[in-house]
Amino acid sequence: MHIAVIGTGYVGLVSGVCFSDFGHVVTCVDKDAKKIETLNAGGVPIYEPGLKRLIQKNVEEDRLFFTTDLSPAVRKADAVFIAVGTPSRRGDGHADLSYVYEAAREIANVMDGYTVIVTKSTVPVGTGDEVEKIMREARPDADFAVVSNPEFLREGAAIRDFKHPDRIVVGTDDETAQEVMRQLYRPLYLNETPMVFTSRRTSELIKYAANAFLATKITFINEIADLCEEVGANVQEVSRGIGLDGRIGAKFLHAGPGYGGSCFPKDTLALVKTAQDAGAPLRIVEAVEQVNKDRKIAMADRVVAGCGGSVDGKTIAVLGLAFKPNTDDMRYAPSLDIIPALQKAGAKIRAYDPEAMDEAKAHFENVEYMDGAYECLGGADALVIITEWDQFRALDLERVKSDMARPVVIDLRNIYSPKDMRARGFDYSSVGRP
Repeated sequence: MHIAVIGTGYVGLVSGVCFSDFGHVVTCVDKDAKKIETLNAGGVPIYEPGLKRLIQKNVEEDRLFFTTDLSPAVRKADAVFIAVGTPSRRGDGHADLSYVYEAAREIANVMDGYTVIVTKSTVPVGTGDEVEKIMREARPDADFAVVSNPEFLREGAAIRDFKHPDRIVVGTDDETAQEVMRQLYRPLYLNETPMVFTSRRTSELIKYAANAFLATKITFINEIADLCEEVGANVQEVSRGIGLDGRIGAKFLHAGPGYGGSCFPKDTLALVKTAQDAGAPLRIVEAVEQVNKDRKIAMADRVVAGCGGSVDGKTIAVLGLAFKPNTDDMRYAPSLDIIPALQKAGAKIRAYDPEAMDEAKAHFENVEYMDGAYECLGGADALVIITEWDQFRALDLERVKSDMARPVVIDLRNIYSPKDMRARGFDYSSVGRP
């Protein structure tokens, strides 16, 4: 089948590349000429493990193309995926759907023959109805169906998530569109991946509900971590104890500095606004959004406390800037709140991240970026671990101690053992552990 993907951001690029690897012919379209030039030159504008190799393979086999010209890509397509950004709208927190609606108008003006229009972007309930209205007003004679097909990709594991998903959700009542979607996902369907067919509005809400629930799990265990510190319990053992319950599950029960990334912060806020507008406020999600925001700011206070109550004039080595490992994504990363707060308190910041430093430079001022973890640590008064990259999990602790001016470690991801660190002579603090 022929597919056009509008938008080569994280979701659009990963989805388009994986569809081409299924054997479909995919054209990815973006208005950003520089991004398309990078892709056509063999580069990749985002960091995602395995993505560059998959792009090269499918380009070489003539199944994957990149262009700024939407018209020919849409005319040939059996399905057109809208995968443009839906950031939080400034001022009110609602999802900004202007890029989605603009894409819908442009697609309507050039599509030829029956086409399935698939909303892959994360959008509030009712967006598919508006997309269909816009397109029918633009082309009353056009033959098409608008389908919701939310993504459930984790940054850093997106290719695996696309090819081995827990489920595929498709929102449409159009039987022809359902069959097109079955054929698009046929390799997964043959592997007995559940395909959940719902109404379009239900599909749109499934995506928001899923992200809000996962954000709630993270926020819940973070608050339990605070309680653990007050009563002398260990949050990691609590997480294991409750996570072994099949009704709860172990994932997303890791205490830390709060969630970030491109999805959870904006999606929880957008869901809150949708619910308020509908007259059915979601009090739990409202609390989750506020608690997470407060937690990131509170992490800077935790670092100050770990440094004896003051960081004024001290050099703080920060390991990890991205919101999670295996990505260069800085959107809503905890480091964006922690580092400026430490600087305001008088700290000098050195930082190292394996992939995110170029992105970070657009967000921070007066940060010294280092070439590696040990270079970052040399002469530092304290080490703060913000992102749990694998290479930070097995540092040479004797070297760390000898290189630092003071053996102070504030581990916001709980990747080291408190008992072991203290036995080695570190002044060590972590999250939710005695």
